[in-house]
Amino acid sequence: MVAGTVPMTTKRFQNHVSNCCLIKKFMNSASHNKKTPSNAAALKNANAIKTADGPSFFELVYQVVRLIPKGRVSTYGAIAAYLGSKQSSRAVGYALNGAHFIKPKVPAQRVVNRNGMLSGKAHFETPTRMQELLEKEGVLVKEEIIQNFSKHFWDPMTELGF
Repeated sequence: MVAGTVPMTTKRFQNHVSNCCLIKKFMNSASHNKKTPSNAAALKNANAIKTADGPSFFELVYQVVRLIPKGRVSTYGAIAAYLGSKQSSRAVGYALNGAHFIKPKVPAQRVVNRNGMLSGKAHFETPTRMQELLEKEGVLVKEEIIQNFSKHFWDPMTELGF
């Protein structure tokens, strides 16, 4: 086993690999700087099977977050569920915490908690930067909570399908 990896069975991919443990790296491997798929079909192909040589969990998070349109937001849990690991919403947050220096840019401001709260705001340059970026995209934020959250919510399972 490679250091820094955790074996995880993933229901979504069990059809492709029967009775096999899939390995997802829980470390930032942004040095690979793989090109982000431009559409949902390309993302599905990139997601097909994860091995120690494939994209890390962090890279997959970055790919999904880059697909969130301006003016829309998603949640840590929705992204984790889309990637086949519902219990990994904290890992999604941890990935986004280190995404500020990743190229191409990762719009981390578009990911909030399940209640629409700006729970990641402390990880931006200033305490109000996350809100400023969202408001620039047309998302109204009041007292650190997205207003009309259901209107702005972007669910990768619905939007990208699988």
